[in-house]
Amino acid sequence: MFAAMDTGSSLLWIQCSPCPGCSRIFDPSRSSSYATLPCDSEKCRYLRHAYCTPNNECMYLQRYGIGLSASGILSTEQLIFQTSDEGTMRVEDAVFGCGQSTNEEFALSGVFGLGFDRVSLVSQLNSSFSYCIGRLYDSNYLHNKLILGQGAIIDEGDATPLQVIGGLYYVTLEAISVEGIMLDINPSIFRRDDSDGGVIIDTGTDSTWFVKDAYEALRDAVIITVDRSLMRSYSESNKLCYYGIMSCDLAGFPTVRFHFAGGAELALGIDSMFHQPRADTFCMAVNPTIIDDQHMKYSLIGTRAQQNYNVGYDIGRKQITFQMTDCEFLDD
Repeated sequence: MFAAMDTGSSLLWIQCSPCPGCSRIFDPSRSSSYATLPCDSEKCRYLRHAYCTPNNECMYLQRYGIGLSASGILSTEQLIFQTSDEGTMRVEDAVFGCGQSTNEEFALSGVFGLGFDRVSLVSQLNSSFSYCIGRLYDSNYLHNKLILGQGAIIDEGDATPLQVIGGLYYVTLEAISVEGIMLDINPSIFRRDDSDGGVIIDTGTDSTWFVKDAYEALRDAVIITVDRSLMRSYSESNKLCYYGIMSCDLAGFPTVRFHFAGGAELALGIDSMFHQPRADTFCMAVNPTIIDDQHMKYSLIGTRAQQNYNVGYDIGRKQITFQMTDCEFLDD
């Protein structure tokens, strides 16, 4: 089974039978350690959207920001993980979602929620974790990895403070630069107030989403660089796109850096800043945070911007580290 690694949600769920139209499924009837959770269980009460079935089973409804949703029965199961010394570790009665219904657009067999809500596996294990993503869309690249627990690489690279609010991971973004020149952005637009705003690290989205002023400042810097040689494409709504091929037409494009509190940085090359949705068109992989034509106050740093980095989440010390690396070097 393939599950999407998502720091922007907390529930681990996989497709289970019965699941009409699902391709890869887990059959709970063949497991002696599987059990459903009742409606009055503590974990069921932690869910934001939970319902009770006629059999007194806790049914979850998980919604995602891109319009996808999934539902199923909240359950427990014994999970077995491979350890770094080639052994195994068993987790008894781990809470997960046994999925029975998803949007037609859901192409995966599940979601591995890495948020720190009370139903998440990270929270159940009280564990730090790290991941390294080398090539996001190369199916032949075998070195992307997720490490939970003691083997997590959390002490390498530059650190920045981490806040956990509502199960989400917030960081303090202070500035954005292009070719070493700081963009004219008031850092206060990245701050979180009592109930809204802030910058979230979210592997559940591949693109990065910025509040209006930050997006427009970065967009304008890209336009100054690229408009001189390429023709604009207006095929994608609210996106900056050009006719061309990234690998050829963006040779020499300057590095974009996200600067965080404490001196940590993410340096974005061409593959982290742009994507090629069609053979003749590429677009900036940074978008304005807009929902229903309304500009939002929060920003999201997606997976594409984290390519070629080991990202370590030290929950106990409340910090996150960014280490630029080739993920293949971490295999040993």
